[in-house]
Amino acid sequence: MYGVGLGPGDPELMTLSAARVIAEADVIAYHCARHGRSIARSIAAPHLRPEHIEERLMYPVTVETTDHPGGYRGALDDFYEQAAARLAAHLDAGRTVAVLAEGDPFFYGSYQHMHKRLAHRYPTEVIPGVTSISAAAARLGTPLCEAEEVLTVIPGTLPEEELTARLAATDSAVVMKLGRTFPAVRRAMESSGRLAEARYVERATMSGERTGRLADIDPESVPYFSVAVVPSRIANPRPEPGKGEVVVVGTGPAGPLWLTPETKRALADADELVGYTTYVDRVPQRPGQIRHGSDNKVESERAEFALDLARRGRRVAVVSGGDPGVFAMATAVLEVASQDAYKDVPVRVLPGVTAANAAAAKAGAPLGHDYAVLSLSDRLKPWEVIAERLAAAAAADLVLALYNPGSRSRTWQVGKAREVLLGHRAPDTPVVLGRDIGGPEESVRIVRLGELDPAQVDMRTILLIGSSQTQVVRRGDGHEIVWTPRRYPE
Repeated sequence: MYGVGLGPGDPELMTLSAARVIAEADVIAYHCARHGRSIARSIAAPHLRPEHIEERLMYPVTVETTDHPGGYRGALDDFYEQAAARLAAHLDAGRTVAVLAEGDPFFYGSYQHMHKRLAHRYPTEVIPGVTSISAAAARLGTPLCEAEEVLTVIPGTLPEEELTARLAATDSAVVMKLGRTFPAVRRAMESSGRLAEARYVERATMSGERTGRLADIDPESVPYFSVAVVPSRIANPRPEPGKGEVVVVGTGPAGPLWLTPETKRALADADELVGYTTYVDRVPQRPGQIRHGSDNKVESERAEFALDLARRGRRVAVVSGGDPGVFAMATAVLEVASQDAYKDVPVRVLPGVTAANAAAAKAGAPLGHDYAVLSLSDRLKPWEVIAERLAAAAAADLVLALYNPGSRSRTWQVGKAREVLLGHRAPDTPVVLGRDIGGPEESVRIVRLGELDPAQVDMRTILLIGSSQTQVVRRGDGHEIVWTPRRYPE
């Protein structure tokens, strides 16, 4: 048995191997809808001989409903079993069978269903073919991806929210299986900010080929054999310059795994990145993108610099660790943006995974009930205020997430905080020390409040202090988990 890739439609794009296998085969099999016509057969027609035995594998359903007891999927499964049995009869009789497939047999092709059912029983070879993706790029005359860009291939049948997220998170994309899915695909392109650059290709290399801007296509005119293409950003700069804006993004506690699709898109769209050098270095390099790293203690200056760039028409991403609204850059940017000089500069804030949430997930669920978040840094507020808030939160029996607990120049705050907390909490209260969560030096330790050693805490550590209800449980593997029940005692 051969699975024969025929390419995207033009018979001249068939490979020499495909033409040879078709010519030498005894049986030519191809799938078709109930109207009986087959694009695959029409592509291979120049190579068919009168003595070929043809097996037309006609689908019982395509997109319509069915009264099959197993539903649409059940009807197709039965069809594939019956089709495979028909091909097996030829193979058992010693005939060579060539199963035709548009494009490539292993790329969203019907041939795959025959392969899964027969390849383990008979000698089988797959002849690759030019995909519709390659044909679409060629007909558009535009590269799909360059350098380190990532190409994502997406079926248009995914839910619209999933389409939007995947389009937002990738560099280049091809959306397959349009037709009735086109309206949702178009909305996803718009929601993800990709519509202006998206292109449309219909019946690439075939009669009736059509290309154009996706935004201009009438949804009622879109057939199944069409694709949406978001091409390379490097090879194809934005079709028109955008209005300057500042987007404050949270990169989470560590590297790319913690980025949301929305954040990935904002970072990819930015002309310039501004931020603390450590956080800017987490963002993948992109050709043509300018990066401005700076010290961690110049937040206002950094915000003003970003807004000045945006005022000159640049798209600027201000990079922040964790969530930009939690002891991070969103406040600094918005404070400067409130000045009259910048009131017309668009500013957006995109959330990120916070250090507290990341550490809590690694430890179990210590933040499962009410909790408070405080910073122990007295650089921007006096220690007296911190101590007062610590005491109030502890007296209220809230779980506490303590940011910025210590640094090389601040070594006494953790000890003082422990003293305040012990005035309201038992010495055996669980404390989670999460350090460098998501990073190469990640560690999560569980100690008791009375044993908390300030020397084990630095600026890369976050402390989660349990309430009177927080539990520590040792699992069967010896690993301890921490959780705070949602139900509070009467």
